[in-house]
Amino acid sequence: MIIAPPEALVALFEPWNKFYGHSKLAETIVVSLHIGGVLLGGGLAIASDRGTLRSFRVTIEERAVYLRELAAVHRWVLTGLVLVVLSGLALLASDIETFWGSWIYWTKMALFVLLLVNGYVMTRAESAMRTNPDSAATALRTLRRSAISSLALWFTIAVFGVALVNFS
Repeated sequence: MIIAPPEALVALFEPWNKFYGHSKLAETIVVSLHIGGVLLGGGLAIASDRGTLRSFRVTIEERAVYLRELAAVHRWVLTGLVLVVLSGLALLASDIETFWGSWIYWTKMALFVLLLVNGYVMTRAESAMRTNPDSAATALRTLRRSAISSLALWFTIAVFGVALVNFS
């Protein structure tokens, strides 16, 4: 069952839809920003997740250095996510009638929300490790679970992104 978007949204986005549909330059820019945001945010997140999982095998001093590096990476991951959201909204507006009724699209959006929640949990655990050494063991377990979840979510979201292009 396909659910149609509200007519007001279709009308609101119609000028963008027409422009985007007839401009290879606009399409190239928007899709490039979307993929670039995924590469920036997802690439750094995945590399950091790997580092987080490896940090279980290092000394406490080395882990402290890693946590400082991890905190610095978050700005870049967030920058990538902002690019993904803005370009994703432009993509949605370019063909709202297709995306609005797509279960693949809504599943991808739900996974993206889970990714954001997971990122919040991860940053809270990092903060707890830095500010309260007594909670380090619990925070480290949370960080490990979050890193594994992050890896799974980034790759699953990528699969749904490809599916969205191929099946919508």
